[in-house]
Amino acid sequence: VQLQASGGGLMQAGRSLRLSCAASGSISEISVMAWYRQAPGKQRELVARIFNTDTTNYAASVKGRFTISTDSGKSTAYLQMNGLKPEDTAVYYCQVIAGRVQFWGQGTQVTVSS
Repeated sequence: VQLQASGGGLMQAGRSLRLSCAASGSISEISVMAWYRQAPGKQRELVARIFNTDTTNYAASVKGRFTISTDSGKSTAYLQMNGLKPEDTAVYYCQVIAGRVQFWGQGTQVTVSS
């Protein structure tokens, strides 16, 4: 599975941004699509994930502000980020699990200014 992430950028606090992660290859084997982020000097953390059953999980820090979804073909995952905060600044990575194997996309930088 190959992943292409896009949508990062520089935003002011309070604004919205949407990230996209397009998967190609063996997409029929994908069971989970997720977004992680890594801020400078911090460990990579799970932001949100969506299972092929449409069950979702969110980090406590983004719950109520971020929404993860997929397209109807479940080949593209989106992360709608509303009410951005400076602490959301990080490199965001998409990840999928397909056939019990993890695949990672390249990161996309999100910077939120106060």
